[in-house]
Amino acid sequence: MQYAVELYYDKETESRLFELAKMVADRKISTKFMEWKTRPHLTLACFNDVDETLCVERLESFAQNHKTMPAYIGSVGMFNDTKTIFVSPVMNSRMYQFHKDLHEHLKDFDANGWEWYCPDRWVPHCTIALTREDEKEAFFQASDVILRAFEKVRGQFTSVGLVKIVFPVKEIYSVELCN
Repeated sequence: MQYAVELYYDKETESRLFELAKMVADRKISTKFMEWKTRPHLTLACFNDVDETLCVERLESFAQNHKTMPAYIGSVGMFNDTKTIFVSPVMNSRMYQFHKDLHEHLKDFDANGWEWYCPDRWVPHCTIALTREDEKEAFFQASDVILRAFEKVRGQFTSVGLVKIVFPVKEIYSVELCN
């Protein structure tokens, strides 16, 4: 089974980002992101398999030693090959260190094949629309909607969680970061 560790936003920021995804779905351009039933997030790591109990213990320990961080979402981007549209945080050294520390904390789990989520290769992004399975024009229509509606967002990263990558996504555990 495949798993991901995700970084979550405060409720207000999460709601604002969710509204962007909902706009695309409400216009019947693409509904796949909504069908996954996932929260707006940054994926920090992906693993082929984990011991769920051990991973939860490690996330608990990790969260106790890491503080909430400012989240400044300043841009819209896309992965053309997967037809994914996303918003991105402005990166800083604290976020890079947080990501690196998490991978060190979870280094025993199998991340083979998920190298794009490893330190020094990570492209932090918050998916808003998944249009690969839609008509070709959906990617461009969804991009247009998101680009027109997007406004920079200031919020906080407040928690981390473990999810099982199944359809829809199953959240196994989440824990608040320190204040």
